[in-house]
Amino acid sequence: MRDSLFILLQHLLPQKLLSRLMGLLADRPLGALTQWLIRLFVRRYQVDLAEAEPSTPTGYASFNAFFTRPLRAGARPIAAEPHSLVSPADGQITEHGPLLGQRLVQAKGRHYTLQALLAGDQQAVEQFRDGDYCTLYLSPRDYHRVHMPVDGRLTSMVHVPGRLFSVNQLTAERVEDLFARNERVICHFDTDEGPLAVILVGALIVGSIETGWAGVVTPPGRGISRWQGGTPVALKRGDELGRFRLGSTVILLLPPGRMRWNANLTQQPVRMGQALGQFKG
Repeated sequence: MRDSLFILLQHLLPQKLLSRLMGLLADRPLGALTQWLIRLFVRRYQVDLAEAEPSTPTGYASFNAFFTRPLRAGARPIAAEPHSLVSPADGQITEHGPLLGQRLVQAKGRHYTLQALLAGDQQAVEQFRDGDYCTLYLSPRDYHRVHMPVDGRLTSMVHVPGRLFSVNQLTAERVEDLFARNERVICHFDTDEGPLAVILVGALIVGSIETGWAGVVTPPGRGISRWQGGTPVALKRGDELGRFRLGSTVILLLPPGRMRWNANLTQQPVRMGQALGQFKG
């Protein structure tokens, strides 16, 4: 009964208004109130501030500054294997593996399609059909910056407006096409291993999504918008790509026949820079 009520509320809540208001509040320096909220959050979610820089709540002027906190040098070593795909963020891998044609697993017994996730971009759909994917959930306690899983050159970025359903195991099991319905930013890269898409999926209370080359991408105006900058953007494996101001989910799309995944990844916690698998030679 409680789960059904939670899902009903997801449909009834003014998702965008609530998320934008919370984002504005989280951006404001509120002095003692900000420090109290950060300390409360650290205790509630057992955040390890010792690995952050700064490492005390008083070092952050706003809640969002804390939420997008950088890590101290060396806190996330990048896997040494030269042909490995590394985790773009801290979190939990909820699903990964080969696509079934253009179908991805959202949760047990529930699927969605590349066509829906990529907002009808047929060229991109064909690039990743029968390829591989990885879905990574960032919990509130996690480090919320997103990094490159492999060396790449940005070719385009697409912002797709949408809903802002909460993202967790329950909504993944109950909300149809969850990741394809939520607002998202799709970053397309060209790599030595083929095309790569890194998709940052918004969620309820996510104040904004930003990237290193375009700044704050959400909230923008209306309609699907594309970014193709004149200055080339080349990122090395482990370089920061973007960040969530309050967290959500990252989805990786890879071309067919390239990945050999490490064993026992699904439902396991991972850290940014950890090897997820190897590209086939």
